[in-house]
Amino acid sequence: MSRLRVAAIVEGDGEVAAVPILLRRLWPALGGHYIDVLSPPIRRKRADFERKRELQRAVALAASKLKHAPGNDPALVLLLFDCERDGGLPCQLGPQAMQWASAAFAHLDIACVVANIEYETWFVAAAESLDKFVQLRAGELVPDTPEQRRCGKGWIEARFRGVKYSETQDQPRMTAVMDFALARPRSPSFDKLCRELEKRLITSG
Repeated sequence: MSRLRVAAIVEGDGEVAAVPILLRRLWPALGGHYIDVLSPPIRRKRADFERKRELQRAVALAASKLKHAPGNDPALVLLLFDCERDGGLPCQLGPQAMQWASAAFAHLDIACVVANIEYETWFVAAAESLDKFVQLRAGELVPDTPEQRRCGKGWIEARFRGVKYSETQDQPRMTAVMDFALARPRSPSFDKLCRELEKRLITSG
């Protein structure tokens, strides 16, 4: 039975609340048995993921949290941040962050996932399961390739059923009900997160 402990490093208050919910739902959906997501995740500004010293400081803090947390299950440091519209390409940002983190902490199991273009893009990919929050326009279809079409928070805001979309309030609520089976084939970056976790299913035993 696969078990895992995770210390996540994220950007934004919305992700601080949403990512533990995401991982606690996703791990068993992929076949895992037990996951301990250390809360709250470590929050860093978006720019800090592109600054070697700041990123390494965050990883050091994550390593310390894992060291002092109870349990002996396999441990993972997860870097999760947005690509954003003008913030570079995931294929460049992710490897750079991994290089810096691994160079300083070779003994740690580290994974990096860059949400393309934003965390909300994963909501777009699972929009049919979020009809409580998102109302499609007459005749509108959910984008099959939301990352290529650059659909993110703006897409959600334009179709949001409430008064106004709030990252801190609505990200956790939408994460709690989004359909992973819809999101994964439409969002390569969400698929990347799934694949990183599936690797740990094999090694965590």
